[in-house]
Amino acid sequence: MTIEVALMVEGQNGLTWPRWQRLVQAAEDLGFVGLYRSDHFTNANPPEKESLELWISLTWLASQTKRIEFGPLVSPVSFRHPALTAKMAAAVDNLSGGRLQLGLGAGWQEREHSMFGFDLLAVSPRFQRFREGLEVITRLLRSDKPVTWIGEYYQLREAILLPRPLRSGGPPIVIGGNGERRTLPLAARYADEWNAVFVPPARFAELNARLDTLLDAAGRPRNAVRRSLMIGSVFGRDEREVERLLAGRSRAQLQDRGILVGVADEIVEQIAAFAAVGVERIMVQWLDLDDLDRLTAFANRVLPQLA
Repeated sequence: MTIEVALMVEGQNGLTWPRWQRLVQAAEDLGFVGLYRSDHFTNANPPEKESLELWISLTWLASQTKRIEFGPLVSPVSFRHPALTAKMAAAVDNLSGGRLQLGLGAGWQEREHSMFGFDLLAVSPRFQRFREGLEVITRLLRSDKPVTWIGEYYQLREAILLPRPLRSGGPPIVIGGNGERRTLPLAARYADEWNAVFVPPARFAELNARLDTLLDAAGRPRNAVRRSLMIGSVFGRDEREVERLLAGRSRAQLQDRGILVGVADEIVEQIAAFAAVGVERIMVQWLDLDDLDRLTAFANRVLPQLA
């Protein structure tokens, strides 16, 4: 079995500098391949919690770590102009020595857009804007010559990023989502990595096959796009802790929603099922930002079995 395990945290769910610094150090020390975080101003529902700004937090991580990969899952073009995102991404990737994975999305959460005055748009124009944002970002990162490109939402006129990305083409582009009509075609055209979200193995296999078909049609090799999955977790050091964390919820129903449930051996078995259908990297969502003891147990008991 070949599969990498990274961490994913919700940046809008109470993330502060002390919590972020502890989590970054833990990810670096415990053997996770990477640390990823969401990019939101607030949660979809109240109450309000701390929300550490994405790019500032990633800049700190880039300068304070040596090993782990990292990035947003995902940063929306709906409230971040793609030219600025490209410039920040190139700078942070250079600072880290080439470890940023640039996760991009169309935006989805209505509450934060309304609260801070950003236009989310209806679904169809939202994805048209996202496609244009991907054009802007990829052209700026991959072209060593000035770029002119005119779209409905964004325009480039003799634009160039300097200094240039140290990596040829800049950081890899990660496109996250399960949509067969809009998201997967964009991943087939622009992505270096596709990140599915909260699906069980059988559904991942279906989406993975669909992406293969789209890559064939686009004339891209199937192995040009890494396949990853962001997934929830209910990990306990023993069965009593698992039951406490479940709090009456059904194990089977959670697993059907794409959530890992159980003690270490059970978690490893469930991860193996994802590896069997093509998942190359799994991002384990860790919601308790202060429970580093249980996170350490996860790393010590699960990761060695996957090595």
